[in-house]
Amino acid sequence: MIEDEASARRYVEELGDKDAIERLELMIRLLLEENARQNLISRPSEQQVWQRHIADSAQLLRFVPRETSGKWLDLGTGAGFPGLVIAVLRPDIPVFLVESRARRVEWLVRASEAMGLGNCQTIGQRLENVPPFAARFISARAFAPLPKLLKLSAPFSTKATTYLLPKGRSAAQELSELPKRSRSMFHVEQSLTDSGAGIIVSAGVTEVER
Repeated sequence: MIEDEASARRYVEELGDKDAIERLELMIRLLLEENARQNLISRPSEQQVWQRHIADSAQLLRFVPRETSGKWLDLGTGAGFPGLVIAVLRPDIPVFLVESRARRVEWLVRASEAMGLGNCQTIGQRLENVPPFAARFISARAFAPLPKLLKLSAPFSTKATTYLLPKGRSAAQELSELPKRSRSMFHVEQSLTDSGAGIIVSAGVTEVER
């Protein structure tokens, strides 16, 4: 388990090179500055950014083989988690951040440009209005209850799509409430940053070796 800031940073450093870590350090500085102007993250979590936000996002790459590519769709990105972190650590993957709130969109564009992320695109619309495309990965950290999330993301999903949905302590409960046929399409994996939290992952997708 990742239990503090030091272990969280070490975990992320194993996933990215020096340039990636420098970009994430820049992101954190910009995030804390912007958080004074708009509520991007909770104030208590400002002291645990690496654990609560950076490593919490980066751990989704446990389920993404290094040789796997394809478009990554992050729903309701908000402050940039997990989408911006994924874009930094996997510059080979095109990441699309969907966020409808104007001030959050401005922040995402500014942070992405500051970090020089050529593989990251912010879509400032409601998901219902985004022209569908085939997404290899779909993530969402705090977007919508699971049934609504699956319905809205269906136009972007194919048989090859991997869902990676951090759902906190409600993961098992939300999954159990799906119809049996839909429930069989997913399973819950343990979060590394919170012993009580889970990640809803597509069936058949397991942790990869690094």
